Amino acid sequence: MYSFEPTEEQKMLIDTVSRFAHSNLRPASHDADEEGQIPLNIIKKGWELGVLQASTPESYGGFGEHSSVTGVLAAEEMAWGDLAGTLAVMAPGLFSVPILLAGSEDQKREYLPPIVEGDWLPYTTAIIEQHYDYDPNELRTTATLDGDTVVLTGEKAYVPYANEAKSMLVFASLNGKTQGFIVPNGLSGISIRDRQKLLGIKALPVFPVEFNEVRIPSANRLGGLNGHDFSPILASYWLATSAMAIGVSKAALQYAIDYAKDRDVFGMKVAQKQSIAFMLAEMATEIEAIRTLTWEAAWMLDTGKEEAYKEAYLAHTGAADMAMMVTDRAVQILGGHGYIREHPVEKWMREGRSFSLLVGMAII
Repeated sequence: MYSFEPTEEQKMLIDTVSRFAHSNLRPASHDADEEGQIPLNIIKKGWELGVLQASTPESYGGFGEHSSVTGVLAAEEMAWGDLAGTLAVMAPGLFSVPILLAGSEDQKREYLPPIVEGDWLPYTTAIIEQHYDYDPNELRTTATLDGDTVVLTGEKAYVPYANEAKSMLVFASLNGKTQGFIVPNGLSGISIRDRQKLLGIKALPVFPVEFNEVRIPSANRLGGLNGHDFSPILASYWLATSAMAIGVSKAALQYAIDYAKDRDVFGMKVAQKQSIAFMLAEMATEIEAIRTLTWEAAWMLDTGKEEAYKEAYLAHTGAADMAMMVTDRAVQILGGHGYIREHPVEKWMREGRSFSLLVGMAII
C-alpha cells in the first residue's frame, strides 16, 4: 500500500521548490500577469532546481529515476506560487518527458542529455486542438506515411513558446491512433500565428500553429518506426494538471482564510460567520480529496497498476471542478475586494477555469 510519507529525497526537493514558490514565483506573479511576461531569470532559477533532472536517469543526463509521485508533489508546490511560471519552468519537459516515457533508446540518447544537462531552453509540445469536441485520443491533425517520411497536416492551439522553440513534439492521428512526432524548428510548412490572448495564465506565451504538409523522417516518430503507447503520456498530462489545480486551490484557500480571520464586518470577523466557516471547510475537504486521488493515481502509474489510466482521468476531471469551486468561493469570501486585481483571488479564479483546457501544456 502506498505510503503518504515522502522519501528523504522527495522532502528535500519539495522544500526547495516551496522556497522558490514563496520567494520568487509568488512575488512576481501579479506583475507577470499584468505585463504578460515572466522574467527569464525566474524561469531559469526554477529550472536550476532540478525537478526534471531528478526524474531523469543518469544515463540520459539526469540524476534520478522517473517518478510520477515526485512530479505531482513538485508541480503542486510550484503552482502555489504561480501557475504561468510553473508552466514556463516545466516547458522543456513537454518535449523530453514523452521521449523518456515512450521514445526509442536512440531518441532518448540523442535528445535528452542536451536538454537535461543544459540551461533552460524553450522546447514544447503541440497537441491541443481548438475544436469543441477536442479529444487527445481522436485528433484531427493527421500523420500520413509516405515512403520513409511522415507528412503532418493540421492545426494546433495553445502551444507554449512555439515562436522560439528549439524543437517541438507534435501529436497527430496516424491510422486513427495518436502518435507523437519530433519536429525540428524551421521546417517548411510550419506557420506560427499571433500569440493567443487567454483569460488566465496571461504571462505564458502560447501560439496557434498550423502544419501544412510538413515532412519529417519516419525515424522521428516517437518510439521509432513501430510507434508507441499514448496512454502513459496522456495519464502524465492529466496528473500534471491535477497537481497544479491543487496548488492553485491551496493558495486561494489560504488567502481566503487569512482574509476572513483579519476582516471585520459589523463588529465580528468574517471567519466567525457560520456560512463562511462552512464554505472554507468544504473548500478544504475538496482539496484534500482530490489531492489523495492524485497521489494515489501517480503511485499507481509508477507501479504499473492496470487502473492507473482511469484513476488519472478521475483525478483530472475532479481537480478541474474542484479548482473552479474553490477559487470562485475565495472571490466570494473576499466580497467586493475579491473583484479587485490587487488581490490575487481574481487571478486564481481565472486560472481555475483553465484546468479543463490545460491537458497537454504540462507533464510530470
